[in-house]
Amino acid sequence: MPKGDLVISADFGTSGVKVGVVDDDLRLLARATETYPLSLATGGIAEQSPPDWWDALARALATLRAEVPALRDRAAALVFSSQLCGVICTDEQGTPLRPCLTWLDKRAAETGRALIGGFPSAHGYRIDKLARWLRIANGAPARNGMDPTAKILWIKSQEPEIYRQTRWILDVKDWLLHRATGRFTTCPESANLTWLMDTRPGQEGWSPALSAMTGIALDRMPEMVDGEEVLGPLTKQAAEDLGLAPDTLVLGGTSDVTAAALGSGQVADGALHIAAATSCWIAGFMPGRVLSVASSYATLTSSLAYRPLLIASQENAGSALEWAVRVSGGETEGEALKGAFDNMGAPQEDDPFFLPWLAGERVPVDNDAIRGVFHGLALHHDACALRRAALEGVALNLRWSYGKLMRERAIHKDGPISMVGGVAANAAFAQTVADALNREVWVGEARHAGVLGTATLAAKTLGWAASACDAAATLRTRTTGVFAPDPARVEALAARNARLEKIRRHILKSYP
Repeated sequence: MPKGDLVISADFGTSGVKVGVVDDDLRLLARATETYPLSLATGGIAEQSPPDWWDALARALATLRAEVPALRDRAAALVFSSQLCGVICTDEQGTPLRPCLTWLDKRAAETGRALIGGFPSAHGYRIDKLARWLRIANGAPARNGMDPTAKILWIKSQEPEIYRQTRWILDVKDWLLHRATGRFTTCPESANLTWLMDTRPGQEGWSPALSAMTGIALDRMPEMVDGEEVLGPLTKQAAEDLGLAPDTLVLGGTSDVTAAALGSGQVADGALHIAAATSCWIAGFMPGRVLSVASSYATLTSSLAYRPLLIASQENAGSALEWAVRVSGGETEGEALKGAFDNMGAPQEDDPFFLPWLAGERVPVDNDAIRGVFHGLALHHDACALRRAALEGVALNLRWSYGKLMRERAIHKDGPISMVGGVAANAAFAQTVADALNREVWVGEARHAGVLGTATLAAKTLGWAASACDAAATLRTRTTGVFAPDPARVEALAARNARLEKIRRHILKSYP
């Protein structure tokens, strides 16, 4: 049994890292958040410097050591989760050769379309390529160029010298784990989204057939490991950097989507949860692979013994709400953003409609070119009307995706649905989602679900539970708020949604 009685859990997002100290009852004893820069530029550029992530982790741990007595000696394990679809090119020693192309980076859209396109085609994909990807990987690269496949090929063609020097191609968590342990590894979620992985049951691993089809060599790809696997102790240098004992165990870790699933407590097959933060997704574990080409969702191979995790991701949630408050003259820092939606007045019958596609969309329409719309504006509409429309628009956009998922036979169609993520902590949003879906919404450890879910990966190693899923199941009923649908609002939103569906169809036709 490892020494120590606590787990340090770090969830690396787009703008910062949330780090928590978790005990054997999955209670957060202390937490800290540290931010890091995101470099945005024209042409779809969205980059980060990997050392910034590590420095932020070190700062957070310095704060936590001051709050938790003897944390250095009590920490038995360190576990990471992170954003997906990053591309980091490193040399043999793991030193980055250029900044990370984050998931938000869209410069490779044209490269991606060239990769997947051709004649004859269906849904923008050359049919023979699509058939091979669907059979082997249960999906295919997105048309918007945000998946690693297109980014890797963009570097290969536009930065050939960088590509020539590249020994390892890593995702965000992969690089952090190398910095911590010296090992080069990846999780199945990251591997899956390179579209170079065979996800068929019993055949999971890197696919030579997909490597040949894309022209991306597999010798640059790291070893796949399970999220609960112990990679080893911290290296001496990492222990010094982080102020932890050298015998602190480091686990394989997972993606932010799997961490949120675990943190929601909804770990039974077919049970859904909603993660609402900068972006938004509906997700749930499935008994087998699921795929909808027409609606752009599928199961991802998770780092829990390759268990399929259904993901239907939408690009805009908290980002759209923050934008609406900002452009309507409100404050967006801290509690001010929440207050902007608490004090916006009752919905009006003639409120404008809002399509929150400010950064394109993924599900159920995969198109990086479509953009947001306020429809039906009148002279009497004020800042509150715009904010009401934004809140409703994000919720009804979620309903649009949810309606597609409800066609899947394995999904639970009734009962409460859990919601986590920073935006879930906004009571006005949670109630609007309950009314839009006509389903009771349970809000759990909204802002810390990722940290708690990540920590469950250490439960088996530390003897807290038989598995991460068994530990996570105890989080399901830890609710901070229960939001029952309001029949009057359910009816009103159903009518509004019927009108919005017509508007949406016309707007979509205006884009290629």
